[in-house]
Amino acid sequence: MRYDRRQEAQRAQIVSWVVCGLLVAILAAILHLLYHREYADASIPNDCFAVAATAESALPKQVCLTFDDGPSSNTQPLLDILAREKVPATFFVCAQEINREYLPLVRTIVQQGHQVAMHSASHRYATIYRSTDAFWQDIKALRQTLQPYLNLEDLTWLRFPGGSTNTISHRYGGSSIMRELKAQTEEKGWHWIDWNVCGEDATASHPDADRILRNIQEDAQGLSTCVVLLHDTKATDQTVKALPAIVEWFRSQGYTFCTVAQLAQLQSSGE
Repeated sequence: MRYDRRQEAQRAQIVSWVVCGLLVAILAAILHLLYHREYADASIPNDCFAVAATAESALPKQVCLTFDDGPSSNTQPLLDILAREKVPATFFVCAQEINREYLPLVRTIVQQGHQVAMHSASHRYATIYRSTDAFWQDIKALRQTLQPYLNLEDLTWLRFPGGSTNTISHRYGGSSIMRELKAQTEEKGWHWIDWNVCGEDATASHPDADRILRNIQEDAQGLSTCVVLLHDTKATDQTVKALPAIVEWFRSQGYTFCTVAQLAQLQSSGE
């Protein structure tokens, strides 16, 4: 009788362990989904989950510094550093309410020789990826907002929020929406680009300047062409602090700085 009771107790304990394990797994899955949902619809989304590498070539080592989600209170400090270092960059800009105050800086970006490119008017995944029509309406609104500050004919490059291979868009517009948007971009005679080096400066971990630099150094290992994803928002002060060291490190590694459009020209002429 005692033996049976011990067996029953052991079985009960095993069952309780299994149940606890299942509950932990379910909770982890729920937290994972909530994490991605939070960043899908945040003003400063985690863009580092969808990285697509650029092709390597026989060209000299080139690096494009790109800044998403601006302009912001950090745009002018970034421009000051770039001017001091004589480094060109590409700014993929937005037209959210949080950007409105700083939109005149778009003109300054152009005047200082940098490239302005399209990102999104709203940066709300649930809205822009609802359909291809919704995406292009968002881009139309962005272009209309930017019209006072630049020549729209020069605005032919874009970066899809989340990157061209993001899967969050499937939740709203189906599994083929990114493929359709890429094709439609090319049909317009425009160009899109992702990144192959990520500073991870807009992630939930809020890395400091040293960590941002290390993230970039780790991603850039072995690459002769680097397209670096950074962010220009009110929350990315550490990106401003990291920028001088980022520039210094790429120079020490023998890279030449260029805009995204300049890189495309170099690769086209080198074919």
